[in-house]
Amino acid sequence: MGKFGIGTNVKDIDSGAIRGKLYHIACKAWFTSTCTPIPLSFKFEGEDGIIQTVSSLNIKYTEDKNYSGIPSKEYECEAIIGGILCRFKLVFYMEACKWIMVI
Repeated sequence: MGKFGIGTNVKDIDSGAIRGKLYHIACKAWFTSTCTPIPLSFKFEGEDGIIQTVSSLNIKYTEDKNYSGIPSKEYECEAIIGGILCRFKLVFYMEACKWIMVI
């Protein structure tokens, strides 16, 4: 512990609110023996109302986050969506068992 209490409450730092366009997704994931989810593919409804499937995910990194005090896992990903290479984040809310995509 540092002087003046610096570093005392750094275990569960809040990441604030999620910034970007949010899409609720249906995600197919594999859970490891330590209960860590790994997304394999997902579906979402695009701006035009058409359901799109993304199956070839390239996960760049994974990070544990707390968005507004809610524990979650964040995945920085790349995939081809609509013929274009896109970078986006997938967020898994562990308590609600819910996935979102953030562009």
